[in-house]
Amino acid sequence: MRKVFKIFLIFLITLLAIILFLFFFPFYKKVEKITWGVNFSQKHALLLNSDWKENYLSILDDLKINNIKILTSWDLLEPEKDNFQFQDLKWQIEEAQKRNVNLIVVIGMKTGRWPECHLPDYAKNLPKEKLQERILILLEKIVKEFKNYQNIIAWQVENEPFFNFGECPFIKDENFLKKEVNLVKNLDPKRPIIISDSGEDSFWVKAAKIADILSITMYRKVWLSEFNIPFTYPLTPNFYYLKEKFIEKIFHKKVICGELQAEPWGKNLLYSLPLEEQKRLMPFEEFQKIISFAKKTNFDTFYLWGAEWWYYMKKNNQVEYWQEIKSLIYESRK
Repeated sequence: MRKVFKIFLIFLITLLAIILFLFFFPFYKKVEKITWGVNFSQKHALLLNSDWKENYLSILDDLKINNIKILTSWDLLEPEKDNFQFQDLKWQIEEAQKRNVNLIVVIGMKTGRWPECHLPDYAKNLPKEKLQERILILLEKIVKEFKNYQNIIAWQVENEPFFNFGECPFIKDENFLKKEVNLVKNLDPKRPIIISDSGEDSFWVKAAKIADILSITMYRKVWLSEFNIPFTYPLTPNFYYLKEKFIEKIFHKKVICGELQAEPWGKNLLYSLPLEEQKRLMPFEEFQKIISFAKKTNFDTFYLWGAEWWYYMKKNNQVEYWQEIKSLIYESRK
């Protein structure tokens, strides 16, 4: 019996050593061509007290970004029941189209940026079944309104639907997510559907099964509210690289990083943090390290998270973050 236990223990230790080696010992290779994009949220720009249109145009004309992921907010699109306000989203899409900029449009109840689920007031107390009916109506209205814009390259349905984060009425409703995806596919069969998942806290399998393209997050430094401290993930690039290869091999799906952290994460929401605290949580050197880390993961597509913040910092005479991204985009085109 002791011998069996000893063999089992040796096997367990060896397996653990292999796992640690694979996930934490760097053996990355450099990707020759990386596609860079940014996320943009009209609502988040407004909460940072920015002129959101000026912010958006600066992304297009100063950073000269060719790829943008637009995070829609249900409460802005339908502030009152059946009163759809699409003019701001239309403006964003058309300004991008004028400059031949590719767009991913995130649609649904949970689309990113706190509180993640952006319910209009009329929908907040609806029972789950009625709420889901309204979500499907929202998706149908958006897709029908904008599917003829050629610069929309994909729809992302919901944001990290299987990750328990945000103030949301429900989560992990796999059957309803499939219903949403099927609706969008039926309305617009030519465009791929993106499903996103947490890069750090998931193996991506559930999302990959449903997605045409899997999008993951990549965060280096977060705030642990349970302990009231900042926390840096002790991960190497191949933690992401190996999971990406697994998804590609098993599910034959492309994996992109749709949310690369490039702004601070603190105890309070970003727009409630003093400027000096923002800089302390995301010093410029850390900002550069995150981009360097991302380049080593073997991913070829990244959408940076923080364009509204770089613009806000630029307006507060902290131009280095904005200029770093500008240089990154310039270099990527050589």
